Amino acid sequence: MVTKVHMEALSPTMEEGQLVRWLKSEGETISDGDILAEIETDKATMELVARGEGILRRVLLEEGGTAPVGDVIAVIAGEDEDISGVVGAVGSASSGPDEGGSEGKHADPPGALSGIETSPPPGSMAESMTSPASRQDSGEPPGGGDGGRVKASPLARRMANESRVDLARVQGSGPGGRIVKRDIEAAQASPSAESGEVARGAIQSAVGGEGPVGVEFEDVPLSQMRKTIAKRLVESLSPIPHFFLRITVDMTRILEARKRVNEMLEEGGEKISINDFILRAAAQALYRHPEVNAQWQGDSIRRHYRVHLGVAVAVEDGLITPVIRNANLKGLIQISNEVRELAARGREKRLQPDEYTGSTFSVSNLGMFGIHEFTGVINPPEAGILAVGGVEDTAVVETGQIVVRPLMKVTMSCDHRVIDGATGARFLRTLKGLLEEPAAILL
Repeated sequence: MVTKVHMEALSPTMEEGQLVRWLKSEGETISDGDILAEIETDKATMELVARGEGILRRVLLEEGGTAPVGDVIAVIAGEDEDISGVVGAVGSASSGPDEGGSEGKHADPPGALSGIETSPPPGSMAESMTSPASRQDSGEPPGGGDGGRVKASPLARRMANESRVDLARVQGSGPGGRIVKRDIEAAQASPSAESGEVARGAIQSAVGGEGPVGVEFEDVPLSQMRKTIAKRLVESLSPIPHFFLRITVDMTRILEARKRVNEMLEEGGEKISINDFILRAAAQALYRHPEVNAQWQGDSIRRHYRVHLGVAVAVEDGLITPVIRNANLKGLIQISNEVRELAARGREKRLQPDEYTGSTFSVSNLGMFGIHEFTGVINPPEAGILAVGGVEDTAVVETGQIVVRPLMKVTMSCDHRVIDGATGARFLRTLKGLLEEPAAILL
């Protein structure tokens, strides 16, 4: 029986996926439930499972390629079954798959600016270095270029950037001379790769640039995560009437409490961060103010009586927001351990959908990057997000005397359809009280 392998929706918000790598090769026997490939969604890297049995007869999407949800990316069938109808139907909408795999309809169209542009100004130093004559004299391979454009898959570009391989010196073996993963791996293994990098670095120093020689700019393909972030930001800022409330918190007692707690935990190898205290206090304040722990539903406002706290974590392609479920019921150590574990798996793109969906409110802390204060963008349908700045020694006046206190600025972005000014102010007053008197956090 012929089984079409589709690009599946592996996350609730996924619209297309990027194929990171095939775990099975053409000609391998496949059983129902086998893991066929790893797919990068808008949030994480997930496993694609086989829904049929037979032989993996044809791979229609090469590693690094992208496809919309529902597209056919491979075919599983019996050894003697005719798959020409399936492959032909897919191929008719594509750019022409080759015998060893296909870039499919997601290959670069002719003239597309999806790669590196190499068009230096006439007569420039860069032009003389990259002219056809100089390439011929240096024995440089054509690199699959078309009119000066280096054609390469997104995965190949990423690998080349990480290993500092000059794409212009790589001969592509993909469809139409496109550079693919195997070409970068071959270039990395080449004995001349290291010496070529030294030479490229020397020329860069001469022209004062950071990128490949003669390159004025590069169009970096969007990752699935970056595409989703862009879409969600537009969805948030356009329809949601944001307004902002800001407080300054004296962190003297939190710092003292953190020091004492960590001294007690030292023997067990555990450690609590300032952010753990902030998350614990935010969860307690949200539990006391369900009118803030709320969501806009279009024709109603949903108030949550359980606090599922989203914690923004920076990753390579943007950010992801793992969720601490029932955060108001968890202590400092439990929150600390969960955040550390979820953040690590988030950076590795190994979170499951239920670990980054369903938050009722979010917290973003950039204090560790030296940020004084900032405003966050609300993650719909949530009604608010806390933006936390760094703790800084600041001169303040107390009873007529100038003293230095460790102060922290916290800004709440509010959806005015759900949270009014006074409502948000009451919540922040509770949060400030909890942070300035840490013993209250334990109540």
